[in-house]
Amino acid sequence: MKSKSVFTMQTAGTPKIGKKRIFRRILTWFLAAAAALILAAGGLFLWALASTGTSLLARGLIWGDRTVEDWKRLPSRTVAASDTPMMFKKRTPAWLGDLKIDDKPFETFLEETGTTALVILHGDEILYEGYFNGAGAGSIMPAFSAAKSFVSALLGIAIAEGFISSLDDPVTAYIPELSERDGRFSRITLRRLVSMTSGLRFERYRSPWDDSSITYWSPDKRRAALETEIAETPGVGFLYNDYNTILLGMVLERATGMHVAEYFETRLWQPMGAAADGSWSLDSEKSGFEAMSVGINGTAVDLARLGWLYFNEGKNGSRRVVPESWVSLTTESEDATDKVLEYQYGWWINEPRGGRGFSAEGDLGQFICVYPEAGLVLARFGRTTGGVYWTGLLSEIAAWIEQRLAVNGGTQDKT
Repeated sequence: MKSKSVFTMQTAGTPKIGKKRIFRRILTWFLAAAAALILAAGGLFLWALASTGTSLLARGLIWGDRTVEDWKRLPSRTVAASDTPMMFKKRTPAWLGDLKIDDKPFETFLEETGTTALVILHGDEILYEGYFNGAGAGSIMPAFSAAKSFVSALLGIAIAEGFISSLDDPVTAYIPELSERDGRFSRITLRRLVSMTSGLRFERYRSPWDDSSITYWSPDKRRAALETEIAETPGVGFLYNDYNTILLGMVLERATGMHVAEYFETRLWQPMGAAADGSWSLDSEKSGFEAMSVGINGTAVDLARLGWLYFNEGKNGSRRVVPESWVSLTTESEDATDKVLEYQYGWWINEPRGGRGFSAEGDLGQFICVYPEAGLVLARFGRTTGGVYWTGLLSEIAAWIEQRLAVNGGTQDKT
């Protein structure tokens, strides 16, 4: 007798799962995946929030694009004011009220274009000092890339003092480890660094972690500069490049044996008569290196003093601060040793760009413009450019003021 199996084979197909049950499973999987992503994103955010002091990635995620408030986020070294500040006379002529821009009173225009400060110097006088959008006379303004002009002045002073032998010294004389990585670094001179003709690679605004972001946010700028690469033969072409200024900072640091901010304080900030403390932002507490290309901060009037000093050929009264020969070399438009007429050793030359004089310029509309023939310095600072081509506009304002000064016989109003 055959025994019967207790198991039977189903041949009519597998059981059907209801549509609602399938939907619930998909929804469950989706919610679980979403929760995992949220937890991961939250964890990443908390990590980044806690790591802005040490991580380039964290700074990019949390802080994002640069703003005029960045100096508050970063550690810094204080740059003490002079014990004997140079105090400008203040005399604002009534005719300045006639100035209009785009058919608006000029102060209305400045307010609407994101300006925080405008300072106009004529000789040793302040013709105008105005503040907007919540700023005041004691407000700290970030110089951004106008810092490069200050660094240029420090380089000239260091050469005059004998800390640096020559503008034509190879960078490897001060940073020999560069040649260990690439022998071609010995062909890059300090002249090439300050004139932006080093041939170093610099990719700008192509990704959140391009060279522009690295040189701005890196918590170890020395290391970032030591890892830079040569993209073309030094001295062949011009490329505005923040690695150049960072390397110059390393040269100054090693040659003088001082923090760059300390050298700046004792050789330039105080000697030119700064009336208030300034600061120089650092890459991080751990590294403690100055943000060479962008990190100088001060009041509008004190930052404008650099333009006044250069108008006076490097002198504060009878005191020589910057060598006169260095002032001439760095602000005269020539392309025999420099590759472009509009940029000379840390200063922008405005005539080839539709303006006058020369200027120190920084991101988001920071300008210190010098008009030697008119005897004027115009310094504009702001939260944004406001869509204005300030190189041209400030030149036009300077020309208008020059004409009014000639008509009215100086700053005094005719009666």
